[in-house]
Amino acid sequence: MADKFTLVLGDRQLSSWSLRAWLMAKYIDIDFETKFINLSAPLAKEEILRYSPSGKVPALIHNDLIIWDSLAIAEYFNELFPTSGLFPRDINSRAIARSVISEMHSGFQAIRSSMPFSLNSGLSFIDSNQLRLEIKRVEEIWLDLRIKAADSGEYLFGEFGIADAMFAPVVLRFKAYGYQSQNEIVTEYCNTILNNQFVKEWCINN
Repeated sequence: MADKFTLVLGDRQLSSWSLRAWLMAKYIDIDFETKFINLSAPLAKEEILRYSPSGKVPALIHNDLIIWDSLAIAEYFNELFPTSGLFPRDINSRAIARSVISEMHSGFQAIRSSMPFSLNSGLSFIDSNQLRLEIKRVEEIWLDLRIKAADSGEYLFGEFGIADAMFAPVVLRFKAYGYQSQNEIVTEYCNTILNNQFVKEWCINN
């Protein structure tokens, strides 16, 4: 029997974590089904719990196995498809990739709360010193990685990978809330993400 993959996701409009898992699945070019759950529906939690023991999205169902949390899904995809390029080939670069991925996964609470994920535009955010510090840190990460990978591609480690999937929702947040970096390299990276075929597909199909 062929492998069956199903991604249980939240709304395209609202679920940044769902976007991350979906981008990874699209990038490795697997055949997968999607089940979208309206997170605003009264029984959304109960519906999610049918698939995900954490009651949160995304969740990946691979045959009879359930993997929840976007970071766990990323690592599982990498184990299944180790030559797909989700992580850099160089061991040192992989270590850095895991560091920035984990930082994104667990941090940047001011960005999350002040710039709730949305595919709309022209939104207003609540400014604060903490928000400015977190945006500065995001830009530092992007700038450092892009300078190092300048000769190997347009993404954080040259080719598209898990790190880019993790930071893609931040780029969309910046667009939605009208934040524009003053750094040309950062702006170029944002444009690369916005022009990515899969990011555009997610936004167009909203």
